[in-house]
Amino acid sequence: MKGKTIKEIHAGDTASFQKTLSESDVYLFAGVSGDQNPAHINETYASGTRFKTRIAHGMLVASLISAALGMELPGPGTIYLGQTIKFIAPAHIGDTVEARVTVTEIDERRNIVTLETVCTNQDGKVLLEGVATVMPPK
Repeated sequence: MKGKTIKEIHAGDTASFQKTLSESDVYLFAGVSGDQNPAHINETYASGTRFKTRIAHGMLVASLISAALGMELPGPGTIYLGQTIKFIAPAHIGDTVEARVTVTEIDERRNIVTLETVCTNQDGKVLLEGVATVMPPK
């Protein structure tokens, strides 16, 4: 399995990855990352926050961008070089999150692609946005 090469990628190309966030996803991410903030894993604590319930880790949501890049566009063999992220709204357990990537710049000489990145929930609400730079497979 091999992703698209720089010659196969065009400005405006887009792809997405979608996942429904489960309670297990949140607990597993807390364990793997070490981020056991009670806002994510303790409903009693979270009920007293401005969100009124547990929220998924922002970086768990952002990691879905990696899936869109590494599995869809450019796809397998892609090397992640950088990412900016602006967190806008929380994701909750049970939300279906779509990570969408759109090619904005192509630097053939350096084999680098820049993509706009956006994660939304099932209602179309923007959860985060940013810019990724990647090196597609040769």
